[in-house]
Order: sequence, then C-alpha cells, then structure tokens
Amino acid sequence: MSSLSRELVFLILQFLEEEKFKESVHKLEKESGFYFNMKYFEEKVQAGEWDEVEKYLTGFTKVDDNRYSMKIFFEIRKQKYLEALDRQDKAKAVEILVSDLKVFSTFNEELYKEITQLLTLGNFRENEQLSKYGDTKTARNIMLIELKKLIEANPLFRDKLVFPALKSSRLRTLINQSLNWQHQLCKNPRPNPDIKTLFTDHTCTPSNGPLAPTAVNLPVAKPAAYPALELR
Repeated sequence: MSSLSRELVFLILQFLEEEKFKESVHKLEKESGFYFNMKYFEEKVQAGEWDEVEKYLTGFTKVDDNRYSMKIFFEIRKQKYLEALDRQDKAKAVEILVSDLKVFSTFNEELYKEITQLLTLGNFRENEQLSKYGDTKTARNIMLIELKKLIEANPLFRDKLVFPALKSSRLRTLINQSLNWQHQLCKNPRPNPDIKTLFTDHTCTPSNGPLAPTAVNLPVAKPAAYPALELR
C-alpha cells in the first residue's frame, strides 16, 4: 500500500473516532494493521474480554511470529487459565489448557507439565511461584504492565503505537478544499451553493448571469532481550 493510501486510512480512523463509530474504529485498526490502540487493548485486558484481546492482537501478530509475540499470547492465556482455576471452574481450565496452552508445550514441555499440575491443587497459590498471586483485578494489571513492555519491544509493533499528529477533522477539511476548488471551476458559480452529494463533482446550475464565488464548507466535527515463558 502506498504511503498516501496509508495516510488515508489514518484520516478515516480519525473521522470514525470523531463520529463515535467505536467498533468500526477498532476493526479498521485491526484490519489495516497500521495502528495498535494501546488504550483499547488495556481496556479489554482489564475487562477480561480475552476473545476480543486475542482477536485484536491477531491483526498485528501471531503466536509464532517471534519470541515477544509468543510471550504475549502465553501471558494472556495463562491469566485466563488461572482465573478459571480461581473460580473453581475446572472444566473451563481444562479446555483452556488443551485448546490455548498446549501450543506452548512444543517450546517448553516442562512448563506445560507444571501448569497442568495446577489442576490437582485445591488452590493454585499453593504453588510457590504463584503464592503471591492476588485478586483478579490486581493480577490483570500486573500482567498488563508486562504486556506493554513486550509490545513496545516487539519489532512487529514498531511505528504502530503512536497515532500521527493531525489537526481535528482533517478529512472534512480536505473535502471542503476539494469542494471549493470544484466551485471555483463552475462557469457561473452561485453564492452559498447547496451541496447535496459528494458522490459526484459539484457544479452550479446555469443562472442568468455570473455571480461571485463563495466558500463551500461542510460542518466540522469537534476534535477528539527475548523474553522467556514462565509460570509466575
């Protein structure tokens, strides 16, 4: 994709944000892979919306892309597993163990066995490495600090963590500039033209005589080192 096309995506993202199309904003962030919205990611982690957390991540990286990515997915799935154990939901914990954590056994079989053995404990905090595990909210916040460090260190997220500095409603401004240019090309420009569509170029209907051109404006919205997998 050309640099101008990439910039257009950012203009659309800004427009969607200003117009409060929240779901569309994050879908475009993910599908384009141009901007990783750390604030949105943090909100979903803190809310424990694990499916959305992983779905959003996959727009930027996969489990086996590099060691940073592997560690990110491992920490998320481990937290999901520990929360299931903490709720005494052994069935869910087994499901997570088999469907989400099994992939990491290829890289560290001993760790996977140790994680599996947590199922046999009445409280996983009996494991020395997890003895300081607090409540769910605290654990998520601690994990989030680690995730942010991993994301910032991951080369796949380079240049994707900062949104470009744009003046508010930049896309509307560009459209207004285009409309004014089109209006200036009218043979008989009318004052205060009524723009009804952006689907076709603007032209003024013929009048009895030439009129002075006036500016055309659309309403502007208000601004708006490789890590190791560990049990602890």
